[in-house]
Amino acid sequence: MRHRERGRLRDPYETLGVEPHVSLAEIKAAYRRLARKLHPDALSGAEAPDRRRAETRFQEVTAAYNLLKDTNARRRYDAIRHAAAKPKFEKAAAYGARFRSKSGPKAEDAPFKPASKKAGNAEKPGFEPSDLKEPLKARPLSEEEQEGVFSEFYEGLRDAGRRVFRGRGRDAAYALEIPFLEAARGGMRRVALGGKTLDIRIPAGLETGRQIRLRGQGEAGSGGAPAGDAFLEVRVQPHPWFRREGYDIHLTLPVTLAEAVIGGKVDVPTLSGAVSLTIPAGSNSGTQLRLRGKGIAPENPKDGPGDQYVTLSITLPEKPDRALRDFAAGWAQGLASSVRQHLFKD
Repeated sequence: MRHRERGRLRDPYETLGVEPHVSLAEIKAAYRRLARKLHPDALSGAEAPDRRRAETRFQEVTAAYNLLKDTNARRRYDAIRHAAAKPKFEKAAAYGARFRSKSGPKAEDAPFKPASKKAGNAEKPGFEPSDLKEPLKARPLSEEEQEGVFSEFYEGLRDAGRRVFRGRGRDAAYALEIPFLEAARGGMRRVALGGKTLDIRIPAGLETGRQIRLRGQGEAGSGGAPAGDAFLEVRVQPHPWFRREGYDIHLTLPVTLAEAVIGGKVDVPTLSGAVSLTIPAGSNSGTQLRLRGKGIAPENPKDGPGDQYVTLSITLPEKPDRALRDFAAGWAQGLASSVRQHLFKD
């Protein structure tokens, strides 16, 4: 197991010389300015000790930028930074609250109940029956997963029972892998954690890194004190054809050569089921079409849902088609070179 010396982690904002409230563009500008100054190529004539110091500083600057350019990582770090400014004994008590703050990742308080004995527990359409046969298994986070940049993020969980709550049960942290469609759509889902099986309402639109809070589902309290809470760290499983970017969904759609040339209507899968999409005549691989409102529903309904972007990919028959080959041979005379002429211009 890795060990980290206390106090060795520098504030990434301080490392880049920027204020915590600055935009991503300002962070990028600060990084590029420092990277040009500290890059080994810029110090080729410097003394060896100066080069070593610059190399160490360059690594620190790069690590700071890599953290802050990731929106989710930056939010989590901001939450840690905010909590670190409080006295030590306040950190664990503030654990759940800081997920709901504007500066940190939001912890959803999820309604739940003991699992019923009925086979089906999905209250929203779209779940596959196979998804309901076995409950999702929440895995306790290992100590290694709680180390590194975000170790203080989980420090409150380890110290909660001893330092803050005086008999209240400790909070517990779990990793929960959720299928892509369930995370996007939300709904009731059966989850096994800590020897219990619960039916939990999964909030719609969850992303990897988000937190679900189950009140009273942590470790038992002592002396009649209440139990701690359970925090589920969401890890969304990739989908074979859907891809998420913010509130938008992206899909690569195979189309036949005839559909691309002639155009027509085709069925397209979306989060809410199949819809009809018109392929314009003369479409090409890479042509992108938009289905408005078929993306992820945002937390604020006033913002409106995202869109689904469909990128066409012309797909030829798997087996050789003699008629198609003969047609292409006569039709494509002289066309092959014209589509590449621009590559040879100076």
